[in-house]
Amino acid sequence: MSAPAPSPLAIVDAEPLPRQEEVLTEAALAFVAELHRRFTPRRDELLARRAERRAEIARTSTLDFLPETAAVRADDSWKVAPAPAALNDRRVEITGPTDRKMTINALNSGAKVWLADFEDASAPTWENVVLGQVNLSDAYTRNIDFTDERTGKTYALRPDGELATVVMRPRGWHLNERHLTDADGTPVPGALVDFGLYFFHNAQRLLDLGKGPYFYLPKTESHLEARLWNDVFVFAQDYLGIPQGTVRATVLIETITAAYEMEEILYELRDHAAGLNAGRWDYLFSIVKNFRDGGPRFVLPDRNAVTMTAPFMRAYTELLVRTCHKRGAHAIGGMAAFIPSRRDAEVNKVAFEKVRADKDREAGDGFDGSWVAHPDLVPIAMESFDKVLGDRPHQKDRLREDVHVEAADLIAVDSLDAKPTYAGLVNAVQVGIRYIEAWLRGLGAVAIFNLMEDAATAEISRSQIWQWINAGVEFENGDRATPELARKVAAEELDAIRKEIGEEAFAAGHWQQAHDLLLQVSLDEDYADFLTLPAYEQLKG
Repeated sequence: MSAPAPSPLAIVDAEPLPRQEEVLTEAALAFVAELHRRFTPRRDELLARRAERRAEIARTSTLDFLPETAAVRADDSWKVAPAPAALNDRRVEITGPTDRKMTINALNSGAKVWLADFEDASAPTWENVVLGQVNLSDAYTRNIDFTDERTGKTYALRPDGELATVVMRPRGWHLNERHLTDADGTPVPGALVDFGLYFFHNAQRLLDLGKGPYFYLPKTESHLEARLWNDVFVFAQDYLGIPQGTVRATVLIETITAAYEMEEILYELRDHAAGLNAGRWDYLFSIVKNFRDGGPRFVLPDRNAVTMTAPFMRAYTELLVRTCHKRGAHAIGGMAAFIPSRRDAEVNKVAFEKVRADKDREAGDGFDGSWVAHPDLVPIAMESFDKVLGDRPHQKDRLREDVHVEAADLIAVDSLDAKPTYAGLVNAVQVGIRYIEAWLRGLGAVAIFNLMEDAATAEISRSQIWQWINAGVEFENGDRATPELARKVAAEELDAIRKEIGEEAFAAGHWQQAHDLLLQVSLDEDYADFLTLPAYEQLKG
């Protein structure tokens, strides 16, 4: 590799951070600048294509498998690259942001994989973006510990052989990094910042540890977006002299359009593909977003009523397992978001049984692993998969040839026998306000009502409020979903929070701002593609 030219990127409107010079080196920024120069124009074209496709769905209220890629689906000869040893057994994966304490706890959790999250579980403050990179580099060099100032408890890494393998999740294609701009003042896509800094500093380091640069790719909407990622990987490996095929990517199938292109997504990434994952809340959010004007048959009930056993969700997950195993890829199941209570053993007992049943179902369906949000859930999920897998690292030999999913099955929302309720509206408002307030304080993973919530939760909450109002839903108590009702419920929730936490804590938070932002994205006639876009404009730091 020849010496890079000085980076044309500028750091703007950002307070200096401790140790940022270790991450934002001239060579690393030159690499990110080259990624930006080569790939941002294509990113922009693909975002425009998303809008065109959404307009087509609005016109037709349907989706189908792509006729132009039928040959890819029909060709049984291709497979993805074999999994590297460090990613061959993924039976339990823990997720969470990259703050220092979480980095240690996740690596120590006993899970096979840690999804180190720069996306939905991390509010993209400059501090989180840069210091998250510091924490991961420190973990790989075993230069990391943490002492909780409140409790005095200290945290340190277990021996290398006991640590989870890291799969890092960069931001989605739609988000920019406002603190890093080119000579024209154009911000660099957050995805290229997160990927670029991590890959530049850690690709060789991870290879030396017997692992590699592994990634989760979020919010993908088409195989063309997967192709862009693949081209990024090819270029990055060449630039740093890393062998081609070293990168491995697992794609979250968390948009309804991607569900119709699973095979094509694996095909585009085949030399770098590791698997697909079933991301539940973002998937439901994507259905609402794309079919929001499709009439009553697309109106979702309360989010807690849409379990993974709903017929259209079963179609999605069964197709994912079949697709992955047909192509030699891992199929990774959804999130168990329960946060154990330290005070209520009965709540834990009921929740643990639900988690166990969910993970038993996934393992029985053929998934090779699944997600949890808390270390206490690792043994429960591990037991479910151990029962099915035994000593085998996965069950890719279960081809699920019994599965036959038609295009209409994936969007048969009206096959679910449940309706929106007034309590569901209240919960959507409660969770929306509480999550957005924490996000505006720089927290992306937030425990609310014993569940670990992230940005996908807020997206489904505000989307359901929007959808129910625009569909004129009538609740079981006779109330009709209207902007006035949403404002009333939101005002009541704001008052309840004030009483719950006290005036001083209320004044110190971002509660009114969160209330206003939730109502903005829930009531605006012009539906915002992502809540995080207007929220990012209000995020300090």
